[in-house]
Amino acid sequence: MRRYFNSYLWSMTPAEVNFKWTQLQQRISTDFDTDKPDIKVVLFLIGVQELGQGPQKFSKRQKEELMHIATCRLLSELGFYELEGSDQDGWPHWKLVKAIPSYSLLEQELLMKTLIVSYFEEMDIR
Repeated sequence: MRRYFNSYLWSMTPAEVNFKWTQLQQRISTDFDTDKPDIKVVLFLIGVQELGQGPQKFSKRQKEELMHIATCRLLSELGFYELEGSDQDGWPHWKLVKAIPSYSLLEQELLMKTLIVSYFEEMDIR
């Protein structure tokens, strides 16, 4: 899966990523009857998906942890994180396995959009 993901990931141009990102925002906006989500909102949704316990009320701290889970899950596709396992409550825990390079803010945003778009396509959530 990782090889497919990486080859597909880097086959998209920034324009294609931004186009697919806008389409994904519109889809989520329609599905949840809300404004277009930013990256943090989409990370939260991915975190809920990865937690696998369905929608529920989360505390502010839990929401931050869900965004962290999503970030780790996405960056695991590039080999930066590895899943260690889950705790007694079923929350996944990740460990950093290689240093993440320093990226500019624009590079970080493009990388996250690319990973998010690829995640939704990989999960066949369109």
